[in-house]
Amino acid sequence: MGTGIVATALPSDFATWRPVAIAVWLLASVVLAGLALTWRFRPFDPAIAPFLGAPPMALLTVGAGTLVYGRDLIGLPAAVAVDAALWTAGTLLGLTTLAGVPWFMATRHRPSLEEVSGAWLMPVVPPMVASTCGAYLVPYAGSLRTTLVVICYALFGLSLLAVVPILIGLVRRIRKHGPGSAQLVPTLFIVLGPLGQSVTAVNQLGRTAPELAAFGIWYGVPVWTLAMIWLAVAMFFLFRTARSDGLPFAMTWWSFTFPIGTCVTGTAALSVQLGSEPFGWVELGLYALLVSAWATVAIRTMPLLVPQLRELRARPETAAAAPAAG
Repeated sequence: MGTGIVATALPSDFATWRPVAIAVWLLASVVLAGLALTWRFRPFDPAIAPFLGAPPMALLTVGAGTLVYGRDLIGLPAAVAVDAALWTAGTLLGLTTLAGVPWFMATRHRPSLEEVSGAWLMPVVPPMVASTCGAYLVPYAGSLRTTLVVICYALFGLSLLAVVPILIGLVRRIRKHGPGSAQLVPTLFIVLGPLGQSVTAVNQLGRTAPELAAFGIWYGVPVWTLAMIWLAVAMFFLFRTARSDGLPFAMTWWSFTFPIGTCVTGTAALSVQLGSEPFGWVELGLYALLVSAWATVAIRTMPLLVPQLRELRARPETAAAAPAAG
């Protein structure tokens, strides 16, 4: 999803970069397919349960990219069909993580306030992403147009209700225990995900339901402002931690990508709704930050993929050798 958002968040001013965005979307699609094939080999670890929210968001992001960019390669009807399938799968899986992961953590893991992190938002954000991506499908929904709009608003509200108590808990934890370890500090950026995505959702839906467009502005401007304040706070903690304790690379660095991407799309949506040039400049600045973050994290991640690819190549051999040994 961190790679897919680089493509789908491409500002309209960079229209000449569309071929590059298509290549990035294709890369995200290949990565998604690869992860889907290898996911069944991964043992379940309760400690990473919150990150189960990543797969549905990846499905939704790649699906939206298929509708935006896939039409150039496979045609509009096929792109709509693929996006609809990925949206349905991502939405259902996202609803499962929203209900299942918090329940699992509350009944089995029972974490304390000190353990609250931005990662807790990941399993409850997918319905918000589904709300945004569903809005892209509304023009092609035919007789189901109104039904889809209602579903998207319901997904928006459901996710927002789940996000608020987690945000409150996270702020309480920061006030009492600080931002956390160097590995967890990047997860503070995940807070930008529901903020930026919710702004994107209500304004994208406002384009399909003009009578509700005003809500997108009244909700979007204050929440966008809160997102920018949180971005400054997260950057402060990030630089302070890097200066005092160092910031060793961890997979939590991917928290820099998708959440910042949602701020790009939220800013772009407000720029269109308000006809505001300053929002357009902020959009370009945030997109530059997104691309820089993605390139940095992707380069640092590549060496970690080699052992996993070797393990994946060895698994069929192991499986084939087992019956012979028996």
